[in-house]
Amino acid sequence: MTETSSGGGRTFRRETERVVNEIAQGLRTLDAGVGWFSGLAPTRQQEVLQEVASYAMQTHITAADGRAGVARSGVKPTANPSVMICMDPPRYGFAGLPAAEHVKAFRVLVSVFAVADTRRRETSCKGACGHSWHNLPAATEQP
Repeated sequence: MTETSSGGGRTFRRETERVVNEIAQGLRTLDAGVGWFSGLAPTRQQEVLQEVASYAMQTHITAADGRAGVARSGVKPTANPSVMICMDPPRYGFAGLPAAEHVKAFRVLVSVFAVADTRRRETSCKGACGHSWHNLPAATEQP
């Protein structure tokens, strides 16, 4: 995961990284993450969508990950974000979707990231992972 160089941006990016990885690792529910996302200003929502799309790209999602993530997200498979993530190759312009679709896009992106990141934690990172975001401590779920 990356971080920005500015102080405020770094703090926000780290918060996004924490929330997304907590969802992926079952330490926070998707609905709680959506609650956090929904409370953000529209410009911050766009930033989060760009960041989570970047995380998904880094996990090298597969078509199977896309389908499994969409099924897990609760978003209809025919919704724009679902179609975009299941394309071959996936499309990542989620921040450019209309604001009314941002929550759907967040649900899809985080769910697909969770599927792909779980696969990676169980394969290429199993037993020898140095990624700090793969080793989050169990914590009380936050809103």
